Amino acid sequence: MEQILTAVIPVVIIGIICAAVLVIASKLMAVKEDERFPVIRECLPGANCGACGFAGCDGYAKALCGDPDTAVNLCVPGGVDVAMHLSSLLGKDYDDVEAQVAVVHCSGDCDKTQDKVDYKGIESCAAAKLLYGGKGSCSYGCLGLGDCAAACPKQAIEIMDGVARVEPSYCIGCGICARTCPNHLISLYPAESKAIVACSNKDKGAQTRKVCTAGCIGCKKCERVCPNGAVTVTDNLAAIDITKCADCPDPGICAESCTTGCIRIAELAVREK
Repeated sequence: MEQILTAVIPVVIIGIICAAVLVIASKLMAVKEDERFPVIRECLPGANCGACGFAGCDGYAKALCGDPDTAVNLCVPGGVDVAMHLSSLLGKDYDDVEAQVAVVHCSGDCDKTQDKVDYKGIESCAAAKLLYGGKGSCSYGCLGLGDCAAACPKQAIEIMDGVARVEPSYCIGCGICARTCPNHLISLYPAESKAIVACSNKDKGAQTRKVCTAGCIGCKKCERVCPNGAVTVTDNLAAIDITKCADCPDPGICAESCTTGCIRIAELAVREK
């Protein structure tokens, strides 16, 4: 018995000393949390999407507490309500939140293109991408297996005729779908945008036509008719400068001139809060 106590007592003493040291260290080295943090964090929607430019809602809340220059209107999913609440809590000037909507840059549905292989693998765009770039004949197109739809926190995306489609009224502009798409087909556009390019193919026109009848062929008709110089064709693909497109005197002229119909009038309804 004495031998057991001789072994146990030193261990107990060491444990007590270590516990005391840890308690003292936790008090002396504790980082005090800003009392405003939990209140600010509660205002944020919890999407943790990173659209604000910080590492989730916690990161944005900490920045608002610690940096007086951090704007209150960076939470796109939270919209106007969150911005106004933060402005009131922090005593900062309120700025409007630019509503954004996800746009899929692909028109290659089942009527416009075809599969090059009969894919039997995992129902995941990321997995299909590893197998010769996916099942579709257009290597730039939507893989159609719904990774973006599965990632969307608001069920704003569904796969229709083999292509992802966004319901603008449900979209909160978090950008999670854009980061999920392995072909980088999705981007966020201001809800007030007038036109979008629904294609991502950068092959020459003849090659594009072979794989998709709705793909951009780089003909530059849209570029020539745009009165504001908002449309440019680079690497055989049209692109629209949204800032120049905003005050277009002839909205829709680029879409009307598009040979294949890959430029469309944007119908990005602002969501109701």
